[in-house]
Amino acid sequence: MRQSRRQVAAFDPAPWGRAHTGGQRHGRTRSGGGAARRQQIGPEFEAFDFPHDTHTYEVFRGGSGPAVLVLHETPGLHPGVIDFARRLVSAGYTVFLPSLFGRPVVPATGREVARSMLRVCVAREFTKVADRTSPVVGWLRALAASAHGECGGPGVGVVGMCFTGGFALATALEPSVVASVMSQPAMPAPIGHGGRAALGLDPEDLATITARADDDLRVLGLRFTNDRGCPPERFETLRASLGASFEAIEVDSSLGNAAGIAPSAHSVLTISLVDERGHPTRVALDRVLTFLAEQLRR
Repeated sequence: MRQSRRQVAAFDPAPWGRAHTGGQRHGRTRSGGGAARRQQIGPEFEAFDFPHDTHTYEVFRGGSGPAVLVLHETPGLHPGVIDFARRLVSAGYTVFLPSLFGRPVVPATGREVARSMLRVCVAREFTKVADRTSPVVGWLRALAASAHGECGGPGVGVVGMCFTGGFALATALEPSVVASVMSQPAMPAPIGHGGRAALGLDPEDLATITARADDDLRVLGLRFTNDRGCPPERFETLRASLGASFEAIEVDSSLGNAAGIAPSAHSVLTISLVDERGHPTRVALDRVLTFLAEQLRR
């Protein structure tokens, strides 16, 4: 099967020799911001500000049904992330899309990635240390709790991608989160064995999530087998920590693989997705939808 143009155009968003992105006006308490000044991402979504503690981020909300938080990858809420969110809206979920950094709707070009990464590098709300939980997780937990209060149901799903992939797991410190999808979790930076295996959680927080995995939390992880940004050691840590509550999908991107997936493929659900029935990335996407339904429609 031949690659689509979307896959050929894929780039490696995890050049670990460079800095990661930052949050523009997001992450600082602000006021005002009427609807006329807001960025629109599509007719399915409406924007609002969600404040918690000292941080306020813009959030786009759309759909109806159980709540799912979609945490965008680098460089921000690019069209591929928005398309994924639309699938969830069509599948019967209320989708919350926080804009944590970057510029909404702007395509995921290499230049935009570099621009976004420079900002995240200096943003204090995003910790890059292997054994520390990022401060932004407190804000994400508050959003998850608010979404569950609004939408009800068994709980909330969280989908994180690349830079935010680990946040999908960390947000499960909030008891209402019952389904975490970690798509190519790329942080902490996979430098050395410790960095490749790390999950970016305080030991106490990891213990809390491990205990939740013995109860009601289920976690799905996705990665390409040749992805240097999301190495296999990270999934081994997840298996060891979460046991049977963790399900891994590792899409073959080795040289000469049957599906023609580029060895540089990184973004399973967006940039590297080939939306053709039977293609390994489409199979992975379909499993994400089924996984969310299993946990949120009980």
